[in-house]
Amino acid sequence: MIPASRTFPHAMLREIFEQPTAIADTLAAYTEGSSLREDTFLDARQALAGRESLLISASGSSRHAGLMAEILFEDLAGIPVDVEYASEYIYRSTQTLKNPCFMVISQSGETADTSEALREATARGTSTIAITNKRDSTMAKLATCSLPTMAGIERAIPATKSFTTQLVVLSLLSLYAARIRGRMTRAVVESHLHNLLEVPAEMARMLPEWESQIAALAPHLHNAESFLFLGRGVHYAIAREGALKLKESAYIQAEGYPTGELKHGPNALVNPQTPLIALATRDPHAPDSLLRYEKTANLLSDMKQQGAEVVAIVSEGDNRIAQLVQHTIHVPQAVEYISPLYEVVPLQLLAYFMAIGRGVDVDSPRNLVKAVVRE
Repeated sequence: MIPASRTFPHAMLREIFEQPTAIADTLAAYTEGSSLREDTFLDARQALAGRESLLISASGSSRHAGLMAEILFEDLAGIPVDVEYASEYIYRSTQTLKNPCFMVISQSGETADTSEALREATARGTSTIAITNKRDSTMAKLATCSLPTMAGIERAIPATKSFTTQLVVLSLLSLYAARIRGRMTRAVVESHLHNLLEVPAEMARMLPEWESQIAALAPHLHNAESFLFLGRGVHYAIAREGALKLKESAYIQAEGYPTGELKHGPNALVNPQTPLIALATRDPHAPDSLLRYEKTANLLSDMKQQGAEVVAIVSEGDNRIAQLVQHTIHVPQAVEYISPLYEVVPLQLLAYFMAIGRGVDVDSPRNLVKAVVRE
């Protein structure tokens, strides 16, 4: 989906633009037409059988994918979920959740903390699922079920296409779990799949616009000392991911918060040198989404009076938020659980352009390493 004549100065930017293809490849591996491929989920069905909950263990960006998965599995499949830091799991009591299926999420499948958590879960006798970008990784071999992403080689240390393909696999697995648990009919699952299958083309359509818009925006934020990223519900995980991208790529302090928590302490930090990045998309067909949107709009109105510098990610066709903030970035109108796939891409681009504006080697930020960069 990238024009043959296009060249990229950094691997991170190229990999951001490779996301439509990576997502399309991942969808093709798990779907056929408008249906899930049953054969690819047989091991997952066995791992989930008889389990009353799901415990997800991951680190960094992969943990943020797990935070989104928590809402997907609870809302769509009715499965209680706990998300643990992989580095903490082995020190926790064995009574964390009742009869869980244990899931690890890792780009490389070799991350030391996550591998140790998987070994501990196996020793505790639980079934296990591994979502990694290498089908022959250590975690993929250790787990009861391996569900690989199809991101391909990711050379830049900041996760981009590996993260969005994790979200896709988690979305598909949550739909499969909802189907086998009787929470969704086949027709409803196929409707969700139809929406997911639209993502690669829509993302490819928007990427050039996002690139030019954020390249122009980044210099206006050059003097910022820190950022607060805000999101409600399923979008909170993307706020956390956006903050992490900015920290590791541009060396700027940033934190992700649930939007409603801003006034419970972090609001004291808000000033022109601490911009807000607000996720303010909406699904017009979902009452809960509309309620979250209204609450976010009200908060942004208050922030306008407070003099905050705000960048808002909004759905196409939304003109209301633009009256309340200095900068808006539009993403395709989408159902609530799919919007995060679009929202995270402008945040990746923001981290990229802030980094190169500060002279950072964005492909190899200081003090960070990637477990595996080759397939």
